[in-house]
Amino acid sequence: MVTPDIEIETLAEFDQVVARGSLSGYRIQSVNLLERTFALLAADTSAAVFLGCAMEPDAAVKVRADGALVFPPVPDLPFNPYRGLLYTPEELFAGLPGGYEITPDAGAYAWFQETKSDGDVFSSMLRSIHDDAISDALDEHLAGVRVVGVMGGHAMARGGRDYRGAAELGRALTRSGLTVATGGGPGAMEAANLGAYLAPAPDEALAEALELLAKAPSFAPSVSDWARAAFAVRERFPAGGDSVGIPTWFYGHEPPNAFAGHIAKYFANATREDGLLARSNAGVVFLPGAAGTVQEIFDNGTPNYYESRGEPVPMILVGRTHWTEHLPAWPLLQALARGRAMESRIALVDAVDEVPDVLASMS
Repeated sequence: MVTPDIEIETLAEFDQVVARGSLSGYRIQSVNLLERTFALLAADTSAAVFLGCAMEPDAAVKVRADGALVFPPVPDLPFNPYRGLLYTPEELFAGLPGGYEITPDAGAYAWFQETKSDGDVFSSMLRSIHDDAISDALDEHLAGVRVVGVMGGHAMARGGRDYRGAAELGRALTRSGLTVATGGGPGAMEAANLGAYLAPAPDEALAEALELLAKAPSFAPSVSDWARAAFAVRERFPAGGDSVGIPTWFYGHEPPNAFAGHIAKYFANATREDGLLARSNAGVVFLPGAAGTVQEIFDNGTPNYYESRGEPVPMILVGRTHWTEHLPAWPLLQALARGRAMESRIALVDAVDEVPDVLASMS
């Protein structure tokens, strides 16, 4: 049985549905309806739900009288808790020429810092509504898509060999028809999203992009300079490929990268981590990283071990020395997998150029 699409997330969708005369049972999500008063007065809005939709007072009175639920916009928030679509880099970094600190991304982080420990149930409710809306938008965006997760540390500097390798990996995976999903931050995450972004461009575009990015190798000390360098690459190569970044304001000192075409940014890091791994249905690649990447290995290994999400997905660890000596996660992962269905779905490789073929062999 196919579930009907009852969500309306754009004004165009609203106009299409209301032309049929009824909004009954629909969920209208963060659509500005101030210019649609006549349509609201004329349509059947019984059992409808309006989430953060601006509307004229007489329209609001009428739809409530019909029996609709109306959750009005929340004033003076630096984010929209009812949003129906994923973020874009342009949206999060709006105002960047004046400095990162005035962007919507920085504003949301500042609000989170002020409210995360204040004990106010209203603030925590707004964060939860926002994160649930983001998860819903992410599911819609990735419906029917084969997603490969690329995990790795934030400390990988632009311009280095490892950064270039991660970018080449993202490019190769995208060209193979997969959608790359990362944690959405700097370092290895940015590199993989960069590779996906440059997938439609000639191979030599990567060298030029890396040269532009090397002017600001890290987001410290200046997020503004780091982000501006990324947008310079986007301006030089405007027709970029799509990928997904899934960052968090929990680690708000790490900005989102500008190369993911769609960004699902969360307040709750646990929701973000689990959601990123759960949606990586074509496999997960783990580049060298530290504590966060180790956590992700076993966050992904646990459902593979129990098969709680169904058939185990491929897991590929990159960097034999790193994962057997520096941080020996591989021997433990091997021990957990032994004799179970996941045993044939884990691999350790030396370099990123081995990943696509290994991944294809396990898919």
